[in-house]
This record gives sequence, C-alpha cells and structure tokens, in this order.
Amino acid sequence: MLEYSEPVVKLIDEFKRLPGIGQKTAQRLAFHVLRMSEADVERFAVAMQEVKRRIVSCAICNNLTDVDPCRFCSSPTRDRSIICVVEEPYNLVAVEKTRSYKGLYHVLHGSLSPIRNVHPENLRLRNLLPRLRPENNDGIEVREVILATNPNMEGEATASYINTLLKPLGVRVTRIAMGMPVGSDLEYVDEVTMDKALTNRHEM
Repeated sequence: MLEYSEPVVKLIDEFKRLPGIGQKTAQRLAFHVLRMSEADVERFAVAMQEVKRRIVSCAICNNLTDVDPCRFCSSPTRDRSIICVVEEPYNLVAVEKTRSYKGLYHVLHGSLSPIRNVHPENLRLRNLLPRLRPENNDGIEVREVILATNPNMEGEATASYINTLLKPLGVRVTRIAMGMPVGSDLEYVDEVTMDKALTNRHEM
C-alpha cells in the first residue's frame, strides 16, 4: 500500500473510526479535506467543536438538543398523553417527517443486543417510567406508549422488553405496524411508509 505522510495517515485513521467508514472511504475523505480551502477546513472544525460544546441530552426524553428541555418536551401544543419510544435521535426525525404524530418522544440511544454487550441498563430507560405519572407530565396521564424501535431482531427484543415493563402499569402499549421491510432502519424509511407504520400500529 502506498505510504502517506504521518498527518494524512492520522486523518485517515480518524475517519475510519466513524461508523460505516472503511479504508477506501476514509482515504477519499482525507484527500477531500486536503483539497479544501483553509477557511472551509476551519469552518468544518468549528462546526464539530460547536456541536460537542452546545448539544446536550434532554433531561426528560433524552433527545439531543441545544436547549433543555428540548423543543418537543417544552412545546405546549404536543399531545402529552402519548409517548413514542425510538432507538436513536435520527429515528425521531423520521417520525416527525410524517407530520401526523403530535405526541412526545423517548429516545433510548440504542437497542438491546447481547452480542454487542448492550443490556437494559445501557439504554436510557430509567426516566421513562416516571414520565407516565401525571405529576411528572404537567398533570396529564399517559394513555399510550408507541414502541417505534427498528423492525429487526434487536428492535423487536427491545420492544418486547419495554412491553413487559409497561404492561403491569396498565398503560396501553402499541407497536408500529410493519409497513417497512424487516431488517431496515427507520433512518432510511420514507414519509409515506413511516406514516402507514404509525397509523397501523397494534397493541402488544
């Protein structure tokens, strides 16, 4: 393999640490950075530093936000009687694109996966159950929790686990309908498919 100078090798190695980035893509990205103007590189670096400095986790729903609580939790127009549970913040965006869901969210930041050593205590579940009590939800009782985890083995296991936690509490627990291919991620689902999945959700 052609040997690059140390700064280039370091940059390639850093890109390779990103999810889904292999050796060839990392090399392309590194050389793209080399072709960028110094002003563009500076702007890119500042954007990364700013996102690390300003973005926090919402204390209520765990969504990534620059204000705490996030705009969904603090909105007076959202339906506080429904909570949609998603795996990642970008899954929340997929649901919002439908423009049909007006409830609140709860972001887990992952899914159960013994192979990847992800267990229930590794998910952001601890603050979900307290949210179901009216005194922690502006006096409004939560009447439904929608489990919108990904339609794959890990997402199904996560939904099943949360269902066992919530069922004894008497809250209605629904699962989004499989209006999308099993094994896909919500991140790549179009608005129409996501809307159908929400509309045709079923009780667990």
